[in-house]
Amino acid sequence: MLIRAGTRQNDSPVWRPNRRFSLSPLANLQIRLSRLTLPVLATILTFAGIFAMAARPSIDTDTWWHLRAGAWMVAHHQVLAVDMFSSTRFGQPWLNHSWLSQILLYGVWQLLSYAGLNLLTAVLVVIAWWFVYARIEGNAYLKAFCLVLGAAASAVYWSARPQMASFLLTAVFAWVLGDFRWRGIDRLWWLPLLMVLWVNLHGGFAIGFLLLLGTLAGQGLSLVLGQSGPGTLTWSGLRRLAVVSAICAAVVPLNPFGPALYLVPLRTVSIGVLQQFIQEWQSPDFHLLQFQPFIGLVLATIVALGLSRRRADLTDLLLVCGFTYLALVSARNVSNAALIITPLLARHAAAIVAELHQSRPRLAALVDPAPALRNYPVLNGALLGLVLLAVLIKAADASLPATNAKFIASQEPVKAVDYLEQAQPPGPLFNAYNWGGYLAWRLYPNYPVFVDGRTDLYDDALLRQYLTAALGQPSYRLVLDQYGVNLVLVEQGSPLAQRLAVDTAWRPLYADSVSAVFQRVARAGLAPRARS
Repeated sequence: MLIRAGTRQNDSPVWRPNRRFSLSPLANLQIRLSRLTLPVLATILTFAGIFAMAARPSIDTDTWWHLRAGAWMVAHHQVLAVDMFSSTRFGQPWLNHSWLSQILLYGVWQLLSYAGLNLLTAVLVVIAWWFVYARIEGNAYLKAFCLVLGAAASAVYWSARPQMASFLLTAVFAWVLGDFRWRGIDRLWWLPLLMVLWVNLHGGFAIGFLLLLGTLAGQGLSLVLGQSGPGTLTWSGLRRLAVVSAICAAVVPLNPFGPALYLVPLRTVSIGVLQQFIQEWQSPDFHLLQFQPFIGLVLATIVALGLSRRRADLTDLLLVCGFTYLALVSARNVSNAALIITPLLARHAAAIVAELHQSRPRLAALVDPAPALRNYPVLNGALLGLVLLAVLIKAADASLPATNAKFIASQEPVKAVDYLEQAQPPGPLFNAYNWGGYLAWRLYPNYPVFVDGRTDLYDDALLRQYLTAALGQPSYRLVLDQYGVNLVLVEQGSPLAQRLAVDTAWRPLYADSVSAVFQRVARAGLAPRARS
């Protein structure tokens, strides 16, 4: 007779628990690699590439005073609301809208030094582009192309600054609004909560309102024109969005400075010196290689809109035109504009590929090769391993103290500051604008700075006085005398350095290839002031 497994010969079954057969490590690896298809590989490599782009020394000229402010708040256990770092505005109220970001940046620096700041910046960049990826259409290869182009365009101002919080939250806001319009997924209740966070992280919270107002205007106009279909809300949906927008506006005062934060965007754009003399607030210089990807992104979007038979969504057009305008007016807006433009490019490029599949299959195979490509899991795994190893090496190099020290020395007057720390000549100090943050970080409290990147604190009047002296204009002596300046630290070869080099009232104290330090020759009526 036949004997069933798990029984005795007296026909009384003995049921044993099922045993899970364990696979060999090689079989497990083969199963995992089989899931690594070419589309999956393309997606992973895309985000690995974006991380690699962002894994670099991220210290910016403004990073330093943000770190100094964070250090002060951690030490004193209170929000910094007055100026403590300058001789020209000491003790005056300062609307420190980035206070929470400053504490976070300083906390990361305390834990992991500059490597931590670099890693934080890279992670925020990747997360922001993940939210863009979640919105875009098309096959994996088209998505990869659009993401890499958009990320390259936005890489201009990736740095360890509070504006990275605005970069990430711009992507999240656009994702919530996009899903509400295109997929009917209602996460609008997120937006007031995110706005509360945003108004404590960075003054760029106005970008969130630009997205809300642009969406409301585009959707309202679409409904008035009788448009309907994907991407267009109903009147009830529009009303819900309007209510959420009003709530977002109402929660802005939930910060240490209250309703005063409403005026931050207006105060910033009203400072004329920003647009005239500060590079990131000026129009992009498209002769520079770093801005070329943005040109490519805009041109590719124009081509996709022209070739696609899909009707352009009015809200998308309004938002893209608005953010492109802001980017063309001010280079610092290029990064956020790339987040908004990329989904529109992908949407219409995907429509072109779909049309080609129907009308010209052979041509479609060139832009959508997935159906014709064979999958080689082992080869895919090997390629992935090599790429991830290269990314790891790049990130590790960017984390090395020597790499960061070299980068900082190329941007800041490191040796001159070393000299001042050792020699301690008497101030007050006049300094180059771009170095103010670094000096506040290194020399506080011994040498309060004359000016730094906090333009909203110094206002137009003082900044124009600074420029009078820094540009070596005929009345530069009046500015230095008015503020009792006894020590000047500026760029080697700058107009003021050239003036002071031949001015008998001043003598050179220190010089290197980067910077020059001058000291006033003591004379009656201009005795050195006591340090603040």
